[in-house]
Amino acid sequence: MTKSAVVRPYLLTALVVSLGFSVFTALRPSNEFPSNKPGNEVVIAIGNGEFGSSIAQTLKEKGVIKEAATFISLANDPHSGAVGIAPGSHRIHSHITSRQALDELLDRSRLTDLVNVKEGSTVSDVLKILAQDPHIVGKTQDALRHVQPAIANAGQSLEGQLAPASYTFAQGTSAAQALQSMVTKFKTSLTQIGFSNSVKGYSPYDVLKIASLVQIEADAQDYSRVAGVIYNRLRIGMPLQLNSTVQYANGSRGKIALSVQATKINSSYNTYKFIGLPPTPISNPSSGALLAAMNPEAHNFLYFITIKPHDTRFTKDYAIFQKWVTEYNHNLAAGLFK
Repeated sequence: MTKSAVVRPYLLTALVVSLGFSVFTALRPSNEFPSNKPGNEVVIAIGNGEFGSSIAQTLKEKGVIKEAATFISLANDPHSGAVGIAPGSHRIHSHITSRQALDELLDRSRLTDLVNVKEGSTVSDVLKILAQDPHIVGKTQDALRHVQPAIANAGQSLEGQLAPASYTFAQGTSAAQALQSMVTKFKTSLTQIGFSNSVKGYSPYDVLKIASLVQIEADAQDYSRVAGVIYNRLRIGMPLQLNSTVQYANGSRGKIALSVQATKINSSYNTYKFIGLPPTPISNPSSGALLAAMNPEAHNFLYFITIKPHDTRFTKDYAIFQKWVTEYNHNLAAGLFK
């Protein structure tokens, strides 16, 4: 009886302490918005190299998160992925948790004003895109002379050295800074594929030119085989006779047919008239085209032609090639290339 009377007060005390803690926790205001009740979307601008604390404060001020400290704590976790937040303008829901906010900031589909550099594009194409980006300041044409190419060349041309990818830039980014980021990404991609191991007898810049030709002339499955044709022609001093280089010179890129008159244009890019490679690349090649130029397929083909979409044929026999040209002309007239 005495033993039992002694125990009860301790049990009661423990219960009261436990209940008191639970009540306090339940009543304490949450430092997060509910995870299942997002509000309207707002636009958050992130600057180049902006600190997590600054981002967190902006998120709080815009009503995205409830407390900046919770986002800072999350962003400081090396496994959170916060280092992947890109500069630029992000569409993001208001009234969400810090984790949800971070996930939306990492979602590149929520970036506005994306600059898409396509495979096969040119410097001229990229400059036009940058000129339309409201985040870019300064004259785009003037920017070219302020950017160093990754692969040195006599004219310091950036052609072929703007990595195909999607970019986003913070407000106030100069055109030169934007172009430099593309060259830097290109340089990184060269390292990743081991581009320094160039084809014997050809400079890295020559290999880049060949990759740019392959990009325009071939479908992905034929990159390596087309590269082999180009090398075979170069080795025997045969004109490359590629429509793509003439179209680059006369501003008719993207067209299927090339007139006989066009092949007489007096341009160093006219590979019907001049033997060897053009003076610069003619496009920004993909990693696949770069790899093909580094590792051309070994064969004896000297001719190739796409007689209809996705049907490219190769031969060393000129008579067979001429037969295919006739077939190509028939398919072109029939509208197969539209």
